[in-house]
Amino acid sequence: MQSKLEKEVRFLKIYAIAATLVCAVIMLSAFTFQTKNQKFGEIDVERINVVEKDGKLKMVISNKERQHPGTMDGKTYDERKGQRPAGMIFFSERGDEIGGLVYDGDTGKGQEGSLTFDRFRGDQTIQLFSEEKPDGKYQSGLRMNDQYSPMAEAMAARAAMNKMPTAAERTAAIKEMSDKGMLDHNRLEIGRGYDSSSFIKLKDAQGRARIAISVQPDGNPTINFLDENGKVYYILPENSSTRK
Repeated sequence: MQSKLEKEVRFLKIYAIAATLVCAVIMLSAFTFQTKNQKFGEIDVERINVVEKDGKLKMVISNKERQHPGTMDGKTYDERKGQRPAGMIFFSERGDEIGGLVYDGDTGKGQEGSLTFDRFRGDQTIQLFSEEKPDGKYQSGLRMNDQYSPMAEAMAARAAMNKMPTAAERTAAIKEMSDKGMLDHNRLEIGRGYDSSSFIKLKDAQGRARIAISVQPDGNPTINFLDENGKVYYILPENSSTRK
């Protein structure tokens, strides 16, 4: 007859073997789960981070509350947390934000959507947009911008400017930033305007419209030539208005 000690040793051996087998099954199942593509019919999620094998962030898909605030030169703009629209944000190999697809809107507040691509260490140089006012009027189209200054420098300058005590000082600071090339300027707009016209606006390096082409809803086409102050000095066709 087996002694109590022998029974306990035998039990421990059986337990150890069983535990080993269970662990092996779990590990094999986990490995299989990780190496196979998973298929879902539908999922609810607040945020998805798309990363490289080394963990480097490449894209964020998120709702508004959990949207990424953006990064540039290793700095995360925490002050923008919870303030950016839902959508997708794209990131470069450096970890900088380089564009995104965002959208927002609500009853009585209008809505907007935007697909943008940014310059290296800078802000957007191209934007596909749609903007609707609370009264239902809308415009949509394509914008192309000049963008010279690194975003980190421009944002630091703007933050310092906003702390200035008087409007005159802030206006002078904006002019200085513009003279130094620290402000981005729109150079081209193509789209459908709030007045239901189709338009093309060509602008100079300071963002001032110099040629404005439009076709009104009734089919009337015009080409306006403007000076640096925005005054029209020539119109085509000439019979559409008095020649300036």
